[in-house]
Amino acid sequence: MTDVPQAETSRAEATRTRLLESAVEAFAAKGYYGTTTRDIAAAAGMSPAAVYMHHKSKEELLYLISRGGHERILDLVTEAVAAAGTPTQRLHALVHAFVAEHAGRRTVARILNYELAALSAEHLAEIRGIRRETEHAVRSLVADGVRSGDFDIPDLKMAVVAVLSLGIDIARWYRESGDWSVNEVADRYAEMALRIVGARLP
Repeated sequence: MTDVPQAETSRAEATRTRLLESAVEAFAAKGYYGTTTRDIAAAAGMSPAAVYMHHKSKEELLYLISRGGHERILDLVTEAVAAAGTPTQRLHALVHAFVAEHAGRRTVARILNYELAALSAEHLAEIRGIRRETEHAVRSLVADGVRSGDFDIPDLKMAVVAVLSLGIDIARWYRESGDWSVNEVADRYAEMALRIVGARLP
């Protein structure tokens, strides 16, 4: 069997990436159900048929965006949990990165958090699995802080939900033209997260 030439593979990959980027903009602007494959193709400067040459369906585009975004968040959370430092230092770094991701990549973040219901049952189950892994990683860090005495909270599970909730809605309201930079928001939210878990501060 003849291998596909590298240049052809690269062109196909570039086209798939362009379609994904166009889908991100369209889904964020119109929502999944308000977006047509024609909208996605037009934004990419292609014909509607091009979408189906490179992706099985509009839902597959949503799935690929969702999987990539959720895996990116899981990676940054896992990295913060595994880093050196006290539970307080690690939670501060985790929430800072989590919030900066949601504010800095808010277009994708809106899709990750508000278009889940449009995924197929199989794809939704996979994404929920990644979200559970993310929550478990945060819970393990908060539990470490409780055991060490760094954190003082009456309900660990509720505290974890509250910490994760801090970043999620940022994608709805954050604007670069607003009052705060991404870093300023991440700093303040990280400080609030430490108050939520009753962290002992210097």
